[in-house]
Amino acid sequence: MIAPVSRILLRYVAGILIAKGWLDAGFGQQFAADPDVLALVQMGVGFGAAAASEGWYWLARKFGWTR
Repeated sequence: MIAPVSRILLRYVAGILIAKGWLDAGFGQQFAADPDVLALVQMGVGFGAAAASEGWYWLARKFGWTR
């Protein structure tokens, strides 16, 4: 599940960078298809999901939403 989300995220990021003129189209395609970059983004998405889950649980305990 994380790999497709990461690929979509990379395509959006590459599209934004190309639209702003910071990257050319060829490099943007390489950036979105690079397996090393994809692995880093997958780790980041995984860490972000874990942090969001733990943060939500912390809020639930703080405000008494858990039993």
